[in-house]
Amino acid sequence: MGRLDNKVALISGGARGMGAVEARLFAGEGARVVIGDVLEDEGRKTEAEINETGGECLFLNLDVTSESSWDQAVAATVARFGKLDILVNNAGIFRTQGVEETSEDLWEQVMEINAKGVFLGTKQAIPEIRKAGGGSIINISSVAGLTGGARSAAYRASKGAVRLFTKSTAIQYAKEGIRANSVHPGIIDTPMTAPNLMADEDSRNTSASRHPLGRVGQAEDVAYGVLFLASDESSFMTGSELVIDGGLTAQ
Repeated sequence: MGRLDNKVALISGGARGMGAVEARLFAGEGARVVIGDVLEDEGRKTEAEINETGGECLFLNLDVTSESSWDQAVAATVARFGKLDILVNNAGIFRTQGVEETSEDLWEQVMEINAKGVFLGTKQAIPEIRKAGGGSIINISSVAGLTGGARSAAYRASKGAVRLFTKSTAIQYAKEGIRANSVHPGIIDTPMTAPNLMADEDSRNTSASRHPLGRVGQAEDVAYGVLFLASDESSFMTGSELVIDGGLTAQ
């Protein structure tokens, strides 16, 4: 028996990084998985890997900033697998600029993908999750959505928005058995962080030293938390923040 037997999950940003690891883990626990991403080649590769190892996976081209793209993705999920139980709003981008260095275009780009994308995905998924009798929405925020910092102004604002939007969703839909929780990773070794926080050995050491556990996180560290929130094991959790940060925010 898998922890997600008979569940159908849609994961945005599922082509690579944390999303791909979540997709593999979900499939291994019995879920039928749809991964949505703009990265076609990497998405097809992840889809093939899951299907070749006995899982059930469908890749869809998904632009999280487009309501019609989300509508099509949800409809395709239900057409293929019959329902939708779990949504993981995982897609996101990371930018390091401070307030004065952040252009209007950069601000809008970050907010469109990281905040609006979560809103649109949630809005489009809820009617189908309702039809399924309830389910779980997991929004990937960040420790940057919990604390201030000297840079990454737009990124922090977007992740803070995700945190409170998640709580609003949780309260609004609790009576329908639709749960919503946010996940707040520390620095995780993924393609998103590689150009900045993992660019060289010094950068990696600096990133690791910020965490009391003395290392950066791996995608699997986050994926297991997302799996817990997706499963019925977390049935009494909604509107909560799951912090997976090696102790970073405890300081």
